Amino acid sequence: MLSVLSFLAARAQGTVPVFQASLNGHTFTLAGGDIPGGMKTRIPVTLVPVTLTFSGAHPDTLDARADVRPILASPVFRRFSFPAGGDTQYTDALLRSNFGAAAKGHTLLEKLSVKPVTIAIPAGYGYLLTSKKNGGQVAVVDMQYVQRELFKQLPKQDGSLVLAVTHNATFYAEGDDTICCATGTHGIDKASGTSFVLGSYFANTPEIVRERDIQPLTQQLAEFFHDPLHDPLAPGNTPTGNLVSPWVMPHGGCGGGGIGSAYFLLQPTNTNHKNNFPVSAPYLASAGSKSYHLSNIALLSWYTGAASATYSFPDKDALTAPAEPCVPRRMDAAGITAPTVAAIPNDEPGTHRLIGYWTGSQDFRLRDISPQWDIIIEAFATPDHTAPEGSLRFAPPRGYTAEELKADIAFMQSKGKKVMISLGGGGQFFSASTPESQAVFVASVTDIVTKYGFDGVDIDFESPSLNLDANDRDFRHPTTPSVVHLIDGLRQLREHFGPHFMISLVPEGTQIPGGAPAYGGQFGSYLPLAYGLRDILSFVDVQDYNTPPLQGLDGEVYQAATTDYHAAMTELLLHGFAVGGDPNELFPGMPAEKVAVGFLTGYEGPETMHHGIDYLVTGKKPADATYPLVNPAGYPGLLGAMYWTLDDDRRENYRYSNNLGPLLHAYPAKP
Repeated sequence: MLSVLSFLAARAQGTVPVFQASLNGHTFTLAGGDIPGGMKTRIPVTLVPVTLTFSGAHPDTLDARADVRPILASPVFRRFSFPAGGDTQYTDALLRSNFGAAAKGHTLLEKLSVKPVTIAIPAGYGYLLTSKKNGGQVAVVDMQYVQRELFKQLPKQDGSLVLAVTHNATFYAEGDDTICCATGTHGIDKASGTSFVLGSYFANTPEIVRERDIQPLTQQLAEFFHDPLHDPLAPGNTPTGNLVSPWVMPHGGCGGGGIGSAYFLLQPTNTNHKNNFPVSAPYLASAGSKSYHLSNIALLSWYTGAASATYSFPDKDALTAPAEPCVPRRMDAAGITAPTVAAIPNDEPGTHRLIGYWTGSQDFRLRDISPQWDIIIEAFATPDHTAPEGSLRFAPPRGYTAEELKADIAFMQSKGKKVMISLGGGGQFFSASTPESQAVFVASVTDIVTKYGFDGVDIDFESPSLNLDANDRDFRHPTTPSVVHLIDGLRQLREHFGPHFMISLVPEGTQIPGGAPAYGGQFGSYLPLAYGLRDILSFVDVQDYNTPPLQGLDGEVYQAATTDYHAAMTELLLHGFAVGGDPNELFPGMPAEKVAVGFLTGYEGPETMHHGIDYLVTGKKPADATYPLVNPAGYPGLLGAMYWTLDDDRRENYRYSNNLGPLLHAYPAKP
């Protein structure tokens, strides 16, 4: 590494000193002083223990003040003998490890002051989960909200670093709890100009949370020293600060073009199956009588592909090879090969249904869809922001004329299939804030359904489209205009098209199950729809993939991509639950014949999906399940399963439909 590093003029941005280094054609801005130049730098730290308060039916707090003492006694501030970097603090050893034998100087943290703050978490900005089994707690909170609230209370900390610590909290990005979960954030708060790190101290958490004590905090600290100019509030997943070639997470998925992954600021040492708590193998450090879990971090050579004997710190074996480039997945038809496995025939479907979304993004026609699919949902009719509010527009997929699509829809219907049109889609903002926009909504949807002959509409207005207003507290009597007008508009459509017109809801996990721990904003925003349309709804299929960790009726915390999660979240919908934890506000359960389980192709294996459906229908607990069904006999009337997408199922040799379809169709007819 010595031969490839050179140093440029030091400069400062934010409230801490920075310097620049070049490696393998990449220039990095790092926090601290010129370590190869022998500079000894001390960075004063304002340590901010954050108390998070949660209101609602069961007010509670997570107080980080008790975490100050162990943090000050840890390798964050105390010397520790690391295998590389020397006998020094964690972040100093990290910086020095990038330079090997050329490291002459030190950059050390010193406590300047402790300034506790309290941040209230309203219902729409997070929630608190408490394990019934061990009493452990963990909060899931809006990262951007916490950052903004933090610096409303802290003036600019000239010359120092703010180290803000929450207790047992994980974070979601972009104000959207389906973009979960992160260990924290770091960089420069642009509103105040302060350099900061926000992380969590973990102790007495639910068993499902695997990281401990300062591990999540040290990850964000380390990333800050590798990327002090990062802007946490930059829109979308745009990397800021130090930019590198897009890299692949060793466990799969594109990490992005920054020091931390897009959205979650994860390290390549982390595994975080979408919407799970982050976890990585820790480095165990003993300081006095106490042991601490530290995060293993990628060194700069890992990102650049520089030849090196060591790519990670403190454990050199955490990463044993440099980054591999991330190649964006093609979303068009070019290069997609035909399946090499045949779709299983299905001439006589039972009463249980396999539901799939068809995007038309691949080179096959609607009429060529596998016969296992019973209900096909065309995606999407999207909000038209060039027209009056409430307008939706739809165009046939590429390669189709309107007449060809209409003919294919009629052909599928002649085979006993239902073909619906989904309204909205991820990233599409919909609003109907006035009676006039409600009328526009009804008119535009009527035109689309009539023109193509769809059997009904599927509602996929995701966060923040239908977020509840701050004063909207009763799901039985909603006051949020878009929600009220959507309910009325759907009833008008049903009246216009008649009793065979289908209406389905496909909420994100936050939008129905998320209403159990907290009600407001995105949490529970579909509860008024499910309740207000309950007599005319065809089915509801919650997205068990766009969903954060949540609690089941047994009081335990579960996370997505597990049999337990599918069983626990579906039973919330089947049995109903106390909205916002309030026993006086009970959302009534839905009939099993109106409930399907929502799956994502490529997110988890079909075996887990198979186990989840079979457990729910028959009550026979599979080996990978711990969640106990409230109804031990299961739900023989369960409608079935939904997939996003049947396009990808075909691309993957029907490995989902060939598994779940025959399972569903073999069950006895619903009672």
